[in-house]
Amino acid sequence: MGKARHLCWALVLACSPSLAQKSASQGIDEYRAMLQDGNPAELFEARGEDLWKRKRGPKAASLEQCDLGKGPGVVKGAFVELPRFFADTQRVQDLESRIVTCMASLQGFNEADINKTAFGRGEMANVTALATWIAAESKGMRFNLPQSHATERVFYEVGKRLFFQRGGTHDFSCASCHGEEGKRIRLQDLPVLTKNPGDGVGFAAWPAYRVSNGQMWSMQLRLNDCYRQQRFPYPGFGSDATIALSTYLGVNAKGAASVVPAIKR
Repeated sequence: MGKARHLCWALVLACSPSLAQKSASQGIDEYRAMLQDGNPAELFEARGEDLWKRKRGPKAASLEQCDLGKGPGVVKGAFVELPRFFADTQRVQDLESRIVTCMASLQGFNEADINKTAFGRGEMANVTALATWIAAESKGMRFNLPQSHATERVFYEVGKRLFFQRGGTHDFSCASCHGEEGKRIRLQDLPVLTKNPGDGVGFAAWPAYRVSNGQMWSMQLRLNDCYRQQRFPYPGFGSDATIALSTYLGVNAKGAASVVPAIKR
């Protein structure tokens, strides 16, 4: 009788959705932790650092005088304060669009040509590598996006509206997945991004290496793929829409520590 009672309790615990979900989440966390020691993102970091220092392009120049918001050549701490307004372009820019601006102004590359190149190819692959290294230089630092300029505040408000905007064939929005507690997909918890989700979660985790497809994903690609999953039109690289969303998510992540480059399934 005692063995039967223990077996019954074992079946109840095994079938409990909350415990099964917790077990799956823990398993995924353990899987990521095992992979983190040999995170392939380190290869992209090394390549990005080389690209930053190497003289390239029509002007045969390096990117070492690129101003990412903290002065020419200053990399450390720049990532956790982007997107931000830049006076020279009169635009709010995220890390990737700012890198392209520097590639054009300092090295002589054609900005329009880079912007229309597919992710993972040509100079766009170099942009991702550069973004990975630059972001990694701020690892452990806490997000503190500026909101002192009027345009930065406008981008935050536009990003907020875009986050909740429903559309597409499935009537989805960003908030459909990331607007309330307790949601998950493929056994993975979905963080709430309307507030600070915590260290290394959401905005504070990209760029990240995707194990499932062996690719390095930037924040621009992450947002574009979210739009694809919502059945929205695919945004152009460096569009005001994706930068506004990044501004909204980044400001909401104030105080969260960056773990970039992270590793994802």
